[in-house]
Amino acid sequence: MKPETASAGVAEFTFKAVFVGVAFGLLFGAANAYLGLKSGLTVSTSIPIAVLAAAVFKLLPKGGTILEANISQTVGSASSSLASGTIFTIPALFMWGVVPPLWQVAMLAFAGGLLGILAMVPLRRLLIVQADAELPYPEGRACAEVLRTTQKAAAAGKWIFVGIAVGFVIKIAVSGAHWLPENVSTSLGYAPNASLAIAIAPALLAVGYIVGFRSATVMVAGGFIASLVLYPLVTKAHLAGAADAGNASMTALGAGAVKSRFLVFLGAGAVAAAGLVTIARTAPTMVRSFRSVVAGVRGGAGAASTDERDRDLPATLLLVGIVALFAGLALVPGLLGVGLSFEGRLAAALGVVIFGLLFVPVSSRLVGAIGVSSNPTSAMALITLAGTAGVFLLFGWTDLGAKAAVLTVGTVVCVAASKAGDISQDLKTGWLVGGKPYLQQYGQLIAAACACWVVAGVVIALGTTGGGYGEGGLLAPQATLMKTVIEAVLGGALPWDLLAMGGGLSFVGTLVGLPALPFALGIYLPLSTLACVFVGGCLRRYVESRDATKVDAESGILCASGFVAGEGLAGVGIAGYVYAQNLGRYKEAEPTHVQVALALGALALAAFVLYRSTVRRRE
Repeated sequence: MKPETASAGVAEFTFKAVFVGVAFGLLFGAANAYLGLKSGLTVSTSIPIAVLAAAVFKLLPKGGTILEANISQTVGSASSSLASGTIFTIPALFMWGVVPPLWQVAMLAFAGGLLGILAMVPLRRLLIVQADAELPYPEGRACAEVLRTTQKAAAAGKWIFVGIAVGFVIKIAVSGAHWLPENVSTSLGYAPNASLAIAIAPALLAVGYIVGFRSATVMVAGGFIASLVLYPLVTKAHLAGAADAGNASMTALGAGAVKSRFLVFLGAGAVAAAGLVTIARTAPTMVRSFRSVVAGVRGGAGAASTDERDRDLPATLLLVGIVALFAGLALVPGLLGVGLSFEGRLAAALGVVIFGLLFVPVSSRLVGAIGVSSNPTSAMALITLAGTAGVFLLFGWTDLGAKAAVLTVGTVVCVAASKAGDISQDLKTGWLVGGKPYLQQYGQLIAAACACWVVAGVVIALGTTGGGYGEGGLLAPQATLMKTVIEAVLGGALPWDLLAMGGGLSFVGTLVGLPALPFALGIYLPLSTLACVFVGGCLRRYVESRDATKVDAESGILCASGFVAGEGLAGVGIAGYVYAQNLGRYKEAEPTHVQVALALGALALAAFVLYRSTVRRRE
């Protein structure tokens, strides 16, 4: 695909383009935050927002240009990167019993977004233009093709609206009206606490369809090991130990007790070990990427240009922005941890700038080669947390305020790395369709300033309603991993034997060629979540086995993205209502056989809609 040169005078950075992008960005940002906290996975939103924007423009009297649609998707996709970085870290504060104020979470997300944008801008010409043959930026190219296609056909995006409607209705029936159970499960009589379960969640079905059969299978394999082997094994071992101690009357532990006392630490150890494996595997690539970027900048690749279609934000704005960011983090009390001294805030702010400027170019270059979905931002956050915690330990800062400060440093850096990858793909799209890069960069700044409040509101609302985060609520697996790393470095009391056992499981999976993190997440997350993801992966495999002339892969992805948006929107709305009404957590009763049948029927209906969107009769 070759870049285009748009005709002079074509509308681009208009009010409607920015407004539509912000509106869809807030919707998908909230949905992605909910999905990530529930399942530990997020999805790319550039293509769905591009299709939705083009569809909205078709309804307007004057329509819209391809460059306006490009601005909309650039602005809209920015919110998802803010959500990804925030949900990987902030929930750990809730697990420590700290409820951060809305302004703090929003400002941390905005700081990360600002750092990611400003640090990536000088690299645009080097990475996007000059390295075009080496760095394809797959999502950016795909989005450019979608933008071109949607200018010719208005019907291309109808399935995303169908997906939104189906996801929204089923989520309301499950979690709003409580007509259907959230999970359908059955105990297996051959062993105590062994069970099979599946969640009634179109968004999880969509995740499986998007990530594909391979990843979904690896995750559910970990889930089966936990549910069918580890739960009954721990239960039987506990009973055997009690009998050997002369307490033959002791009853078996319940599944909840087995998880809270044993398996939650096994799972955390597996995820932590998988993160370390990811770091080890990607470290050489990270080093090579950083060296290539530095060499390119020294060679003059970042020089200024007077051509509007090759112009970036002013260099003075970049410098002032980064200095202001550092000053704000260091000087504003409470932003990087409550009760932290000025020296501690200064060290934390330095950590943000140093690790941010290190990982932004690495992230920007990595996504050019492997795509946004494979960007190891959690591994970068791990390095940041371990390095910052090590410095804090040297100075004797180990209290809760210090832990919170280390975590918030990770928040800003994680958001910055995620944002750098997102804007890199967007700038590649803009280059291919003939957009002005500096307008896209302004759009990203506007989006970050708006989306940070919505993402913060979602994280706080979900953390203060229902079961919160951790055991009994949304699992937030990446945040649990970050919490574990910080506690380990700063000397917190942890069951190291159980963590090591979990790490051993993860290591064995790696030895046989399984992707480290998906397999580890399978051990940590409940089987009900993974089973639904697996069904989506199986559906994707079946669709791909059909006659290629009857398959429209793009429509299937759009429908799946609609499931994510619809269920996420409904979930956030329900949480907001519960929060506003100060309602307690709903206690789900044992479902009747009719409710179980209806729930499985609803999931089957969602699967059929997803199938129908991809494979349909052709004239």
